[in-house]
Amino acid sequence: MARRTVADEIGESLLRLPWWVNLILAAITYISLKYIPPAIEIQNPIIKAIVSSLPHFAGFFAVFLSIIALMSAIKAWQRGELLERQTSLKSIQQLTWKEFEYLIGEAYRRQGYKVKENFSNGPDEGIDLVLSKNSKIILVQCKKWLSGKVGVSIIREHLGVMVAHRANNGIVVCSNGFTDEAKNFAEKTRIELVGPKELVKLISSVQKKSNEKFEDLLELNQSQGTIGVNDSNACPKCGSPMVIRVAKRGAHKGERFYGCKRYPMCRGIRKI
Repeated sequence: MARRTVADEIGESLLRLPWWVNLILAAITYISLKYIPPAIEIQNPIIKAIVSSLPHFAGFFAVFLSIIALMSAIKAWQRGELLERQTSLKSIQQLTWKEFEYLIGEAYRRQGYKVKENFSNGPDEGIDLVLSKNSKIILVQCKKWLSGKVGVSIIREHLGVMVAHRANNGIVVCSNGFTDEAKNFAEKTRIELVGPKELVKLISSVQKKSNEKFEDLLELNQSQGTIGVNDSNACPKCGSPMVIRVAKRGAHKGERFYGCKRYPMCRGIRKI
């Protein structure tokens, strides 16, 4: 494994900053190097030569920081688009493990947390994200599992990491849920478990655009009814099962109705 250099650390630290901060740094750096050194009177000829050469590098550092700002802006846009694209638990489960971490980080960022992502290629101690808000530190571990559930051993390990890092709280996110033993253990600790249902609520609650498919899934999790294909209330367009939905806008806002389960491919509806 390649050893990390000081340049790597500086580059990653700058990328973690908001894009506008890097733009401000670019402006400050340019002004500082371009106009301050010539105004300084220095007697030592060696130091004077070094200082007098600094204005020549002002443009280079300003361009470098501007490029970092652009990269930071693109990264922020990509995180936002990744979150907005999610329409169901299935779409979340189809993400790569790194995209899953980015998605969770963006969700908490929109909740007002400062989010630090783990860029390291080495052992992460089970820390994928570090959240900070109101002087509290929360360690997050993300598990994008398609089969099997997170067991109690992982929760115990996360608690140990929390204690070692003196974190206030911990969160374990899993796209496929937790065992009962893991849930019972977590209840006695400062660890929050975010399973499939909680994950859907987390993502949908911070999306800027209303996502009806997510809303349907939430309604199904709340055990609202499904109309079978053999009932008289099957979809009038395709004959598929129908689910109970609530109108989110328009003249019928707040009213319940049956909508085709295949929405948006099919837009069949029936009155209740």
